[in-house]
Amino acid sequence: MPPFFHSAEGPLVEHHKLDSIDLRILAELQANGRITNVELSRRAKITAPPCLRRMRALEKTGFIQGYHADLDSTALGFEVTAYVFVRLSSQHDTDLKHFEERVRTWPAVRECYMLSGEVDFLLKCVATDLSTFQRFVTETLTAEKNVASVKSSLVIHSSKNEAGVPIEVKV
Repeated sequence: MPPFFHSAEGPLVEHHKLDSIDLRILAELQANGRITNVELSRRAKITAPPCLRRMRALEKTGFIQGYHADLDSTALGFEVTAYVFVRLSSQHDTDLKHFEERVRTWPAVRECYMLSGEVDFLLKCVATDLSTFQRFVTETLTAEKNVASVKSSLVIHSSKNEAGVPIEVKV
């Protein structure tokens, strides 16, 4: 799904030069998307009105693509997380796009990346249990006509789960 701060020509990110205040705003929002504008402006060391204007500009130019809550999948009953490597029979553009469209309809797939190399796609999947995951792989994923092979790795535990990108703010 494309970012919701997007123009008809594509992302606007390349048209905006970031300064240290913008970077501070981005770092703070990435750490806590629910921060109030007053607290954000205090941390960015500017007053609230220009802080809000800058934040809206960062949204409009595509640096901020959205806001979400970080949910505990295990607490919500999703005991299995797996990474699935998918190789397709054909890499024609229409076949790749068709596969991506299908992936978007599968709730179990939380992330999808097209790769270069031996596999075409990497999927991050969640399931309530192992049998549910196995059914998804055998009845849904491998049933796709263009899927040549599927390999999966189950997550034992997560040692690091940090969203976003490392933003270096000069003091």
